Amino acid sequence: MRRVSLKYLRPGMIIARPVYSGDGRLLLASGLSLTNNYIKRLAELGIGFLYIEDGLFHGDLNIADVVSEQTRIQSVKLVKEAFHSLEKDKYIDTWAVRKAVDDLADEIFSNKDILVNYFDIRTYDDYTFNHSVNVTILSILAGITLKYNRVQLRELAIGALLHDIGKVHIDKKILNKKGKLTAEEYKHIQQHSLYGFNTLRSYYEIPTLSSIIAYQHHERLDGSGYPRCLKGEEIHEYSRVVMVADVFDALTSNRPYRKAFSVPHAIDFIKQQSPSLEDRSINAVLSNVSPYPIGSIVMLNTGQIGQVVDTHKKDPAKPIVRIYFNSDLQYLEYPYEVDLSKSEFDLEIEKILDDKELEQLTNHTNFFVKVN
Repeated sequence: MRRVSLKYLRPGMIIARPVYSGDGRLLLASGLSLTNNYIKRLAELGIGFLYIEDGLFHGDLNIADVVSEQTRIQSVKLVKEAFHSLEKDKYIDTWAVRKAVDDLADEIFSNKDILVNYFDIRTYDDYTFNHSVNVTILSILAGITLKYNRVQLRELAIGALLHDIGKVHIDKKILNKKGKLTAEEYKHIQQHSLYGFNTLRSYYEIPTLSSIIAYQHHERLDGSGYPRCLKGEEIHEYSRVVMVADVFDALTSNRPYRKAFSVPHAIDFIKQQSPSLEDRSINAVLSNVSPYPIGSIVMLNTGQIGQVVDTHKKDPAKPIVRIYFNSDLQYLEYPYEVDLSKSEFDLEIEKILDDKELEQLTNHTNFFVKVN
């Protein structure tokens, strides 16, 4: 199977993995043949990609999830309820929040040796709520890497899950504006950090450090952030972890004003923006993300083309690749796997092929995606 962005979906393509809405409803089952109506509906729902069956890259993929679909959906639902409850009833169910972060932490502990394949904790709809859960997953993994104890992990996770709660107090027209914000509108949106801090610190059940995450998650290590232009270690480490997770998830999400960054591009961007690559919060987040997620179609430095089929936690940039094309772009009748971490020939991934390049490759080889 292969991951295909919405723009390159075609009627007749066969869905390889089921598609769910943010609240857990099954939208499209695996095995269904796409129609124009299905594709149009996916666009309306903001779903940016599907996994489809592919006659070219036909081997099985075992994509392990850091958290189960059910746990992720339940967490998104809880964040949504927390936002709506605060907006309507001026109340947050802190017991439910603590249970949600404990459930996430328990599951992530069981899967802590799995790299995050970022294709699989992508947002489907309701960006803010899915984003909050994705940031929490990355933050918990980073906390485990930093050897936080259970109390510290809970403080970090509560702050991560509710880091954007202050957006409840932001004008929805400004928050959802698709065009460029005016200086005044941007200043208004910046207030969500203070609103979130004041909201969370009013609950004695929420740790103070969790509240500080809401206040500081838009600070930047070089002092260019807000609301206080703090630098480096002036920012609490919890906030630095969530800051990196927040930026990473935002960059790799499709937004109304720009396309999502590829995972390697997002990683490079964060490193370039950081005055010190030695900041352990940055390394703790990024070390848990696979630069080349399972399912990626990649070109090696030899010109060979294959699909990433597994990853290594200790060497994320050196995954296992199933080779389908030799360096002359001849399709192999019998694909074979190569572990880049053990290769004797200094094999490296040169780039991830995008949908346009893959469409050209498909046409070049006279291979076509399976259709009915």
